[in-house]
Amino acid sequence: MTDNPVFQRIKNEIEGNDVVLFMKGTPVFPQCGFSATVVQVLTYMGIEFKGVDVLADPEIREAVKEFSSWPTIPQLYVKGEFAGGCDIIREMAEQGEIIEYFTDKGIEINIQKQETE
Repeated sequence: MTDNPVFQRIKNEIEGNDVVLFMKGTPVFPQCGFSATVVQVLTYMGIEFKGVDVLADPEIREAVKEFSSWPTIPQLYVKGEFAGGCDIIREMAEQGEIIEYFTDKGIEINIQKQETE
């Protein structure tokens, strides 16, 4: 498992970036609703992250599921740890737990306040 070159590429992405989202599409143009949801949460919170488009790389698409033992895309990694998929991230956001999670990990949050005038 450790000599799998695709696993090494995944590991390099996770170790080289504080927040990585393995997703369908790109942060600017998500290609599925689940990926779009996680992008919206991260964008709303002002969290800088790297998106890795699994549609552009079928090897990564399959290997990341095995790498994390998580069957679906998107997959969010924070400071080298698997944080979860869409349902987990959405639930953390709805419960108000996500701010504390990112803060505890040392990730800067910059929530954009909406002007209501």
